[in-house]
Amino acid sequence: MIPDFAFTLLARDGAARRGRMATAHGTVETPAFMPVGTAATVKAMRPEDVAATGAEIILGNTYHLMLRPGAERIAALGGLHRFMNWPRAILTDSGGFQVMSLAKLREIDESGVTFRSHLDGSRFTLSPERSMEIQRLLGADITMAFDECTPFPAEEEQARSSMELSMRWAERSKAAYQARRGHALFGIVQGSIYDELRLASATALRAIGFDGFAVGGLAVGEGQERMFRVLDATVPALPEDRPRYLMGVGKPADIIGAVRRGIDLFDCVLPTRSGRTAQAFTRRGTVNLRNARHAADPRPLDPDCVCATCSQYSRAYLHHLVRAEEILAPMLLTQHNLRYYADLMAELRGAIEAGRFDAVAARLAAREAEGDIPPL
Repeated sequence: MIPDFAFTLLARDGAARRGRMATAHGTVETPAFMPVGTAATVKAMRPEDVAATGAEIILGNTYHLMLRPGAERIAALGGLHRFMNWPRAILTDSGGFQVMSLAKLREIDESGVTFRSHLDGSRFTLSPERSMEIQRLLGADITMAFDECTPFPAEEEQARSSMELSMRWAERSKAAYQARRGHALFGIVQGSIYDELRLASATALRAIGFDGFAVGGLAVGEGQERMFRVLDATVPALPEDRPRYLMGVGKPADIIGAVRRGIDLFDCVLPTRSGRTAQAFTRRGTVNLRNARHAADPRPLDPDCVCATCSQYSRAYLHHLVRAEEILAPMLLTQHNLRYYADLMAELRGAIEAGRFDAVAARLAAREAEGDIPPL
């Protein structure tokens, strides 16, 4: 039987939270990182290999999937979980960010957004109601309210107008959303870098009522210091008993800082994109496998990692694959990067449970500051 959607707080250490989220497609231990599967695939990875990294939830995207192959087609084929062979939880972004960043000739008004596809110029309209319909057709466990992602930088009045439009769209998203057991609708806090606007947005979303709350419009160029300041102002205004999601973040140091401030969920293209550009995350910093220093190195990428890449392949081999432009290179590096992120989240969960978050965070920072292991 499908369980009710639920979020349970299991432990706290300061503002950092250790929780568990129940969905129609399994539980998610939080804080958690969601690999990005924008177009019904986590790039360079089979779904079973994504699961083997420790991921319990992935992200799909309304904008990309509405363009191709189309939400109705995916629904006819059994929904997104069956279509992409991913049996665990899926969160779908509402499409607002991609409309801002990718679509051509955008026209935004109260009803929604009319735009031309970045793929072939075809004309589409996306509204709160259509976004809810698409995400229902996809079968998303977690649906995101339709919003306008405020560009950065933005003057305060521009940010206010954008935020207030998103709040009106949030009301329409809630009205159009069809509740089902095990599924959830999250609202998205907007307001750029302005504390007053962020608090007004959080207040409006709480009044509408959502199953979870995301902080959007960050990681768009404002920098880590401003991002943390916005979280300091915003997160305390969100309900304690609902999951909190920081959209589009990020680097390991960003994630650690956001967990410290009470965030539960994260997504970012960084581990997968880095895997496709010869970058690997290790416990002693980022490694560029293009560098000649790895050409004759027989050691694993990260001696403390138990992923298949690190247990079966040498730095020399990975370097060779990268330089030879073999498809296996992004596959192996992406697999490792996703395992690194999953291990990071597991370490943070354990630190919160043990009441040692600050000590573990300091150790993680010091370890990375040491830098990569020197060549033999």
